[in-house]
Amino acid sequence: MLDGIIVKGIGGFYYIKTELGIVEAKARGKFRSRSLTPIVGDKVKVSIVDEAELKGSLDEILPRKNSFIRPPVANLDQIIITFAAKDPEPNLRLVDKLSVTALAADVSCAVCINKTDIAPKEAQQLAEIYRQTGFAVILSSSETGEGKEELKELLKDKVTAFAGNSGVGKSSILNSLIGDEQMETGTISDKIKRGKHTTRHVELLELPFGGYAFDTPGFSSFEVEGLRAADLENYFPEFSPYLGGCRFAGCAHINEPDCPVKDALSERKISQSRYESYIELYDTLKQVKEWMK
Repeated sequence: MLDGIIVKGIGGFYYIKTELGIVEAKARGKFRSRSLTPIVGDKVKVSIVDEAELKGSLDEILPRKNSFIRPPVANLDQIIITFAAKDPEPNLRLVDKLSVTALAADVSCAVCINKTDIAPKEAQQLAEIYRQTGFAVILSSSETGEGKEELKELLKDKVTAFAGNSGVGKSSILNSLIGDEQMETGTISDKIKRGKHTTRHVELLELPFGGYAFDTPGFSSFEVEGLRAADLENYFPEFSPYLGGCRFAGCAHINEPDCPVKDALSERKISQSRYESYIELYDTLKQVKEWMK
């Protein structure tokens, strides 16, 4: 059997990157009996049944270090939350929900602020918000090439997903990183017929400088199974220096007096925008009953 990684799944067929190339495989029936579905990013073992056509059977799914539901992807090293400085207007609540989703799944998080060429001042202001978190912050523009080398360094030899709303330029960023030559001549493109424009299916793209990146329809929801409101403070890294110093045990950092987190907010060491996201998410999680988690 060969080791490989699923780079695309469509119509019951899985396309698996192996040392021999892209193998087209059907999953064995035993996965259905276990209610286990292979997903893109899975590391697998595949056996070849037709060497000439590189067709085979997906025999085993190796243990996942993480997985997500929407979109269905596995074994991420990092999520790069991407949004535009302008056009469309940035949805910072979504950015903050996605960062919590990533950190709660033990996945590194970075922020990419795109379209800096049309709104440079706004891009810098947004960058200051997220630099306080300790996340890597990259300013980028597909028009000018800004941020391209920084992104390459960040993505090198890792499995990365770009997350964010439609229209923020995720596909343009990926195309600039992969390069037109790679897209035209790559084995993956030839065999699985990647669309040139709209992202319709989850696909894992091999990067010419090392590593893989997901081209996905986008992470669409705040989905942190089992996360309690009391744990949320741990997924806002800028709170970290101030935790443990509150007057009350179990401080929610919202209405309680003598709270170092609130003091840091008033001193602008924590951004108002991020704090408001924290309150919104805290209230959402408080409404989830323990038996539902």
